[in-house]
Amino acid sequence: MLRTTGVIMATAAAALLSAGAAFAACDWTPERPVTYVVPWGAGGGTDANSRMLASMLEKHFGVPFNVVNRTGGNGVVGHSAIATAEPDGYTIGAATVEITTMHHAGLTELNHTDITPIALVDIVPSSVLVAKDSEFNSLNDLLTYAKANPGKLTGSGTAQGGIWHLALAGMLNSEGMDPAAIRWVPSNGAAAAMQELIAGGVDVATPALSEGKALIESGELKALAYMHDSRMGALPEVPTTKELLKSGWTLAAFISISGPKGLPEEIACSYEKAALEAFETQDWADFKASRGAEVVKMGSADLTTMMAATSDNLGATMKAIGLTQ
Repeated sequence: MLRTTGVIMATAAAALLSAGAAFAACDWTPERPVTYVVPWGAGGGTDANSRMLASMLEKHFGVPFNVVNRTGGNGVVGHSAIATAEPDGYTIGAATVEITTMHHAGLTELNHTDITPIALVDIVPSSVLVAKDSEFNSLNDLLTYAKANPGKLTGSGTAQGGIWHLALAGMLNSEGMDPAAIRWVPSNGAAAAMQELIAGGVDVATPALSEGKALIESGELKALAYMHDSRMGALPEVPTTKELLKSGWTLAAFISISGPKGLPEEIACSYEKAALEAFETQDWADFKASRGAEVVKMGSADLTTMMAATSDNLGATMKAIGLTQ
């Protein structure tokens, strides 16, 4: 069973103990505009977090940080753009949990060792969402129907084999069901999937609960479950899968700020210092609170370790549900 959330939170708790001394000489500053690559579409959680951080880095360094959405290939296009850029500090980006799964799925040979992790930006547990007029009012209702009618319902949230697909298929598998009992419909990210859910094109979506927060609060979507071991403070009425499922299935993705492989230490640590300072500000705390998310702080060393552990955990889960090549 995947326990990515616990691994991330336990590591993050100790991430900054010796940061002050290490950052003393981290004074590299870009002299021209920086490209900030986001591998997913506009409007989703990765995009929102990245644009907020880019704006804060722009103020910190005094040069433009231009966010560019490079979508496609279940994250391969954008992650490749980050990994293969010139390691000169002028291209960084939002490497997400897919950097630890794409190679397991056979989409690319690219993996977490092909980038320079800089800092953790967000931890994003998945959810189970349905439209406001859905016949399903609980996770049990949904799973009972899916078990009795395999293949009739459809779900979405990302591309085939992406993290939100893994969230749904893994949950079904953990409950002793066929991982394909709810058929997956690929999308270019959470925002597109939720709009399709509202329009009636799919029956279920499994994005981060924080990504669906505004639509849940406006009544456009219903949240049946939160794939975490504790309830979200901003949406405390949404029960957790830890509470609801015999398997106790949970799943959390992550968003990082990362650079190309081979990024010089002086540049990497300057970005790490700037990002971690941004995460200490009230502006960042207010932004996270508006999304119902917690502030996390984790630097490069611990993030690198976390990515390796996540790759192992998710790879094993993908193999168990038949998503590896």
